[in-house]
Amino acid sequence: MTKNLDQVGLSSIADNYGLFYIDLWGVVHNGISLHKEAIKVLDKLSKIKKDYVLLTNAPRPSAPVKIFLKKMGLDEEISNHVFTSGEAALNYLKKHFLNQKFFHIGPPRDFDLFNDFKDMKSQDLNKIKYILCTGLFDQHNDDLTFYKNLLENEIDKTMVCTNPDLIVDKGNKRELCAGSVAMVFEKLGGKVIYFGKPYPEVYKQSINKKNKKILCIGDNLNTDIKGANLLNYDSLLISNGIHKNEIEKEGLGQVLKNYETLCNYTQSFLKW
Repeated sequence: MTKNLDQVGLSSIADNYGLFYIDLWGVVHNGISLHKEAIKVLDKLSKIKKDYVLLTNAPRPSAPVKIFLKKMGLDEEISNHVFTSGEAALNYLKKHFLNQKFFHIGPPRDFDLFNDFKDMKSQDLNKIKYILCTGLFDQHNDDLTFYKNLLENEIDKTMVCTNPDLIVDKGNKRELCAGSVAMVFEKLGGKVIYFGKPYPEVYKQSINKKNKKILCIGDNLNTDIKGANLLNYDSLLISNGIHKNEIEKEGLGQVLKNYETLCNYTQSFLKW
């Protein structure tokens, strides 16, 4: 049975956990501004000496995401808890693909992910070892057919996807993410290596979680909650996020069934 914490707050269960994985986009901010009540939660967790990771499927290294959050107004001490899917992917790429040519799918702002091996970037799909997908091209940010046509003859390559999210809400606007391109590639028959929630590697790299009871907090059933389910962690779904309209239309129980997920708690917004 999923318990709603809107009346009692996260404070009612915080003592039960030693580590919190907290999503950024959709929980702490909406891509434009911070959620003030969520920031209060992070302050409280710090004061009561709880470990937490701001675990995000951002397809960039952790450092530039911390800078972005500080510009948004997030305290530096809190932003130091950030760990990104891009950071996990970068560690893997340096170990396995550092000297291999690649083709990049994504916006120019993601360049800092591969700055250390920028000379290996190629515009010729015939000369590459792998495809690095961090998002969608700015000029093709809402047309998945473009990527189907681009990649249909490249399924012998490996794709590294640094953000498994399919969609994200930026303010009131819904945008496609790298996971949508990766899904197109998989449907064509290509192989994809994913970094980010719900896949275990990003949790493993982010912090030492040994002997800690864990709560995952997020608004995305496909990533935040499914990741918790796969790793047998407890979870809290922020219901006014990605799935807000679905939940209002079908009810929480049916939406959880639709996504084949379970969650222990819900809150409309993260609040102490």
